[in-house]
Amino acid sequence: MLRLNLTAAPEWLELAPGLRLQVAPLTTALMVSARADPAIEAMPEEASQEELALAMAKSVARRAVLAWEGVGDDAGEAVPVTPDNIDALLEVWPVFEAFQTQYVARGLLLEQEKNVSAPAPNGPSTGATATARPVKRRAKPAPRG
Repeated sequence: MLRLNLTAAPEWLELAPGLRLQVAPLTTALMVSARADPAIEAMPEEASQEELALAMAKSVARRAVLAWEGVGDDAGEAVPVTPDNIDALLEVWPVFEAFQTQYVARGLLLEQEKNVSAPAPNGPSTGATATARPVKRRAKPAPRG
């Protein structure tokens, strides 16, 4: 069952001990805007899936992250939420993975839930072996004369 969250309230995600991000709700408008990001559109066709995933995560994060706690510079001073700082934060592998899992993946899970409909005739079940035994036909009775 799809549960609608009709509140537009931001939420806090804990991505690592001492690192929290306040994020806007993951909405269709946010995702459409992220997909239209010039950085995404400028990706070369030969870009790997990993490169595309990182670029998309950064694009989503630049739109979604409203505030954070536990992000600092080399001297340990807190840094502001800016597009460049968001990009730098997502270059940290565990942070990227946590953001993908806790925020972006929720939208993708809904996308996957749509895939529970009957398989298309040319879909992944094409060529699958049957599990039911064939029906044996009974001989027709001889005509009465």
